Parts: sequence; C-alpha cells; structure tokens
Amino acid sequence: MDTKPTPKNTGSAGIFQGATPRLTFLFGLISGVAGAAIVGLLLFVITGFHFTKTKAANTNVTNQPTYTNVEKVSSSDYVRGDKNATLTLIEYSDLECPYCKNFHAVMEQVMTDYAGKVRWVYRHFPLSFHANAQKEAEAALCVGDLGGTDKYWSFVDKIFERTKSNGTGFALTDLPTLAAEVGVSKTQFESCLNGGEMASRVSAETADGTKGGATGTPTTFIVDKNGDTITAIPGADTIDQVKQIIDQALQA
Repeated sequence: MDTKPTPKNTGSAGIFQGATPRLTFLFGLISGVAGAAIVGLLLFVITGFHFTKTKAANTNVTNQPTYTNVEKVSSSDYVRGDKNATLTLIEYSDLECPYCKNFHAVMEQVMTDYAGKVRWVYRHFPLSFHANAQKEAEAALCVGDLGGTDKYWSFVDKIFERTKSNGTGFALTDLPTLAAEVGVSKTQFESCLNGGEMASRVSAETADGTKGGATGTPTTFIVDKNGDTITAIPGADTIDQVKQIIDQALQA
C-alpha cells in the first residue's frame, strides 16, 4: 500500500529536537485544542452578530400590530370624563403591570390637559404571568357593580398607587379592606369576589381587546364619536408622545 514518504533531515534544528515522544504528543494536543477554540470563538462572534442584526431588522417589519375597530362603549363601561368628548381613549390594562402603573399617571395627566375633549374607558386585560391581576380585575368590577363609576375609578387608582406591580404587588387578602375604604360594603364585595361573579366579564373584556389587536398591556385605542378606531397606543408612551397622537386625532 502507499505510504507517506519519510521527510529528509535538512540539518536545521527544530523545536522538538531532542524532545521525548510523550512531550511532543502533549504539545500537539494542546495546540490543536487551542486552535479549535479560537476558530469556534470566531464563528460564534460572526454568526451571533449576524443573528442579532437579522432579528433586529425583522422586528420592525413583522411584529407591527394590526388594529381593527375595538368594541364600542356601552352602558356597562366605566367612563371617566365628559360623555360628549370628541375622542374616547379605551385602555386595556393589567393592574399588576409595571408599565400600566406608569401609564396610569400619564392618562391622569391627559384627562387634566384635555378636559372636555377626551374621555377614558378602562378595560381589563390581565396577563397570565401576573398572578394577582385576574382577581384584582374582578375586584374592580365588583366595586363598580356595588358602588358605581366613581368608586370603580377610585379603586383602580388606589391599586396602582399601592401595588409594586410585580405580579403580586398588592395582596389579594387586602382587597376587601380597600373596597371598604372606597365606600362599598365589605360583606357584599367578598360575596361578589369569592363567588367569581365578574370572572366572565373580565374574560369578555380581554377577548374584546384581543379582537381589536391588543397583544400586551397597556394598549389604548383612540376612538372617534362614531365608535371607529382611529389609531392605538401600543405601550406606555410618555405624556408628550400621547399628546402628539391625541392632537393629530383631534384634527382628523
């Protein structure tokens, strides 16, 4: 069979001249491992960078939400502001969402700056990974059912003021006390909440938000007097960003 020819000795001194076979083997092994590691690192950097760039580029193209007309305001909604306002801001929100907590303050400022021009409807969109959000949403609706619009909004405001917005930021055991604080019967509230009377209502509001195009919280739809959705705010925009969107909608 064919074999490699034995190299001739050129007479030059090599680095392994006089080394034992064992030492030569170990040096070769270490060199091979180091070389493979360097090549692997270079490939990781190159392919990893490409993946990051591709993912970032695709995010702006494929993940844009599509909105349709959200469910129109009805007598079952709790409305804050002038009922004859030009625009209605329908917010789908989660009472344990940190972004919603920040955006709540923005919306309160909007109601001051656009008094008479906009009204605010708050609908529930509890996220599954916020353990207390579902029951807090039911609690708010129980308060509204028992005490009316003002007490509903007071309850929602106080939840956002006191929760740490970490999914369990407001203890469920404190809900009856808070309900009593805003002025509804603690006994009646506990009966409503423990009986799950508002669970289906929360599910219906969430479904309406999803149908309109909401995929996260907060999502706020801007609706005209005909109940048609003009645009939406997908996230916790700053007050200046929200004002710019509202101003454009008022001129439409």
